[in-house]
Amino acid sequence: MKKPWLIHYPGSVPATIDVAPYTSLVALLDDALTRHATRPALTSLGHTTTFAELDTMGRHFAAWLQAQGVAKGDRVALMLPNLTPFAVALLGTLRAGGVVVTVNPLYTPRELAHQLKDSGAQTLVCFEAFAATVAAGVAGSPVERIVVIGSTHVGAAATAAAPARFDYAQILQAGAALPFEPVALGSDDLAFLQYTGGTTGVSKGATLRHGNVMANVLQMQAWMAPAFDGGQPRTRAADAGQEGLNIVSFLPLYHIFALTASLIYGLHSGLRNILVANPRDLAGAVRELGGAPIHIFPGVNTLFAGLLANPALLQQIDLSQLKLAVGGGSAVHRAVAERWLAATGVPIVEGYGLSETAPVASCNPITARQWNGTIGLPLPNTEIRIRDDAGTDVPIGERGEICIRGPQVMAGYWQRHDETAKVFTPDGFFKSGDVGIMDERGFVTIVDRKKDMILVSGFNVFPNEIEDVVASLGGVLESAAVGVPDDKTGETVKLFVVRSEPSLTEQAVQAHCRANLTAYKVPKHIEFRDALPKSTVGKVLRRELRG
Repeated sequence: MKKPWLIHYPGSVPATIDVAPYTSLVALLDDALTRHATRPALTSLGHTTTFAELDTMGRHFAAWLQAQGVAKGDRVALMLPNLTPFAVALLGTLRAGGVVVTVNPLYTPRELAHQLKDSGAQTLVCFEAFAATVAAGVAGSPVERIVVIGSTHVGAAATAAAPARFDYAQILQAGAALPFEPVALGSDDLAFLQYTGGTTGVSKGATLRHGNVMANVLQMQAWMAPAFDGGQPRTRAADAGQEGLNIVSFLPLYHIFALTASLIYGLHSGLRNILVANPRDLAGAVRELGGAPIHIFPGVNTLFAGLLANPALLQQIDLSQLKLAVGGGSAVHRAVAERWLAATGVPIVEGYGLSETAPVASCNPITARQWNGTIGLPLPNTEIRIRDDAGTDVPIGERGEICIRGPQVMAGYWQRHDETAKVFTPDGFFKSGDVGIMDERGFVTIVDRKKDMILVSGFNVFPNEIEDVVASLGGVLESAAVGVPDDKTGETVKLFVVRSEPSLTEQAVQAHCRANLTAYKVPKHIEFRDALPKSTVGKVLRRELRG
């Protein structure tokens, strides 16, 4: 297959890289913790932890796990917001040979119970604020022990009805006195069970091996290198007085975007990661930054839009030294990208990926000076093909399913051979379920999720196109388009709008759509709402709008 994208790589980015210079992800992290030992690694709730301190706490956590009988391949679930213990527990679990199961802290007991039972996790690390959910969710699960951050009710012995409970601070103290036995790990060993959002049916665990995540971190490092002096995230002369560069984690670390592209990439690169515990409280989140300059800003469309809608808050963030703003998770709208560039002078570089690809599969060149509406080019060592329903490559410029092959692609779904078989082609490509177009340069444009496509009188209507048009209308904060049944056309478009100007009318929205969209794409129904339902990473949940 021709790879037209390669000639459009920035000059310093190679077509292929060594994606396995370390034996495992643990070896990569151990190397980083040693190289950057004296640097600040994490800032959480105003407290900064160095790489050396993180290294020590990670070993103590691993030693305690081993003393509890946790062995290679055992699953450890982390149900935590963006706090330093998340990184400590992740590092300790991997060092003990365990498999990290990331859990959304806002899950209901039903959702938590499914994930614990499906993963078979015997250890759960959680924050005390989620105690009620945990108490209900662990019932009937294989969980034998719960490590609680900040709990005042610890030390209870396990019974037939409840697992044993341990205090996080106490187990770190205990681990300091326990021996730690390094575990032999390879790139094919399982590192994470990353559960998909479960937008249809029951959520599934994407099995990410050490090699998958390690490869993606190194792919991102190679791709982002042109933004930094010497090809590495290092301090420039303009950053005098800073020990290193700062990356901010507004996005939740249990989500694959922040997990790999913020936390693990940041550790490998020697960055200080400023962790935001509650990004839903934007004012509080901005205060957590403490006025520190932000050099790398990963985000999603709703985060960028939310900050832009609060100029006073945005001005409180020190973006004077911003080098890179990376958008992912969901489509970045043109209006948001243009306003962000105008406000900061730095474009949003949009990338694309999924839980199943660890996550990054493609990204725009970070040398780009403006948003272009695409998800960029396949990363080094990565192939993308656009295929029809029969599995045949479609011609350049035509729509089809985005299919991905590369070292970052998962091994399959946890204990779901049937689901795994559905998403892999005979030649090893992962079928993303996203509809896209590749142009003659190799740039890919997302059209939409296949399941979100609206069929109006036999014509395909893609919600993202409508939402992008509506986003350019003054008075619109955000919108979402869905298909609803229609007696004449099978389906028709319904648009949900959140206004930034109360004076905006339904007639104004429809007139704007008629001026910019073919007739069958114009929303027949418009509903104004105070807010749109979203996942914790900021994706609009269209399924809830469809009812």
